[in-house]
Amino acid sequence: MSTPIDNPYTRGMASFISNVSLEDVPDDVRERLKLLILDALGCALYGADLEWTRILIATLSAVDETRTTGLWGTSRRLSPLNAALVNGTMVQGFELDDVHRNGVLHVGAVTLPALIALAETRPGMTGADFLTAAVAGYEIGPRVGMCMGQEHIAQGWHSGATVGVFSAAAGAARALGLSTDQTVHALGIAGTQSAGLMAAQFGAMVKRMHAGKSSQSGLYGALLAEGGFTGIHHVFEAEYGGFCTTFSRSQDRFDRDQLTAGLGESFEIMRIALKFYSCVGSNQTTLDAVRLIRERRPFELEELDRIVVHASEVTFHHTFWRYEPAGMTSAQLNLPFCVATLLIEGEVFVDQFGDDDISDPARIELSRKVEVVEDPAITALGSKFRHKVWVEVFLKDGSRHEETVESARGSEHRFATAADVIAKFETLAGKTLPPEQVGQLRDAILGLEELPRAAEIGRLLCPLPS
Repeated sequence: MSTPIDNPYTRGMASFISNVSLEDVPDDVRERLKLLILDALGCALYGADLEWTRILIATLSAVDETRTTGLWGTSRRLSPLNAALVNGTMVQGFELDDVHRNGVLHVGAVTLPALIALAETRPGMTGADFLTAAVAGYEIGPRVGMCMGQEHIAQGWHSGATVGVFSAAAGAARALGLSTDQTVHALGIAGTQSAGLMAAQFGAMVKRMHAGKSSQSGLYGALLAEGGFTGIHHVFEAEYGGFCTTFSRSQDRFDRDQLTAGLGESFEIMRIALKFYSCVGSNQTTLDAVRLIRERRPFELEELDRIVVHASEVTFHHTFWRYEPAGMTSAQLNLPFCVATLLIEGEVFVDQFGDDDISDPARIELSRKVEVVEDPAITALGSKFRHKVWVEVFLKDGSRHEETVESARGSEHRFATAADVIAKFETLAGKTLPPEQVGQLRDAILGLEELPRAAEIGRLLCPLPS
């Protein structure tokens, strides 16, 4: 007699993935999702010509002779699996893409590359099908992140790499029309491929690749499950070697109920934030706080004595170390350096992180005046408030100026207007594609429900023949 399978969380998520339809999704959620997709694709197109993208394309092109799937912003093509790896790296390529703060996940970077690879290689997928699959991907990954809590990243795992596989697998499974049983296995295959170390933030190019690897792993999971390959059927429930028990220090550090509570009724899509500073999400609230203080009390750099940022344990560990030039990744994650950049440049966007900028002696010297301290009161608020900061600016005239910011501009609580999102997309995409094509891609995404062929998305993401 076979032992019953005890996997209510894994199966509950799989059932949602395989059965969700657009009719189940409120109009405001669908509209928000299309803006999130547009933002992610703009970020990817800007990342198409960055150094790590070029190295990845050259390396994979030498070992992968398949030419079915486009590498966004280029005329190059690879297999669907390696295209997902490259394109996911592009989305995460410049620290500008979305973030689900509570789940600590860049959702578009892991969901869309796998999904668009399938749209290009599996005929018959419509824009509505694509949007439905995106709902599955954008809902599942954040819930896994919420289940694991902020301790997951605090202990050194990069959640974009570990948690992201489930978003990719979910989106791909729904796009392939997998059954609930097959989707259980897709999640189990994806989960066993989870990996990613947070030490990558200290200057390594590989941090950019984590999202792409997650997207690739999730796509592997869905494709293999479609072919009958089996995975860990209780990937979230297993007490020994399961995802939750392996990636958390102890049982009281994760909450499996987060995986399915309100699934299909309360949409995490509405809690995904966008970035308007080109740096890690944990830095955005501090930059807003400093900007607000300086608007109230304009000061010159010579007037500044020091800045103290009171932050959560996660923000402290994630963003604070003595900055030394170690590549763009390190510059974009280091909070003191980003504050110094804002104070000197007045902005922290794509044009503030050139090779000369990240080794600028003036910025480095100014960064030494910024201290980050862990505030137990903020940490105690939990992962929903992990980006909250209380910033103090001390001037040489003896005055002290402070600001508390819980949510940065573009966050789920202060979400950007459609016009702001479109403007950001057009600015970033325009670095790679001509204006007419940027407009066509924009219109295709904003009108996904009416798009006859989802493969058109992949076509418009690559330069069109003249």
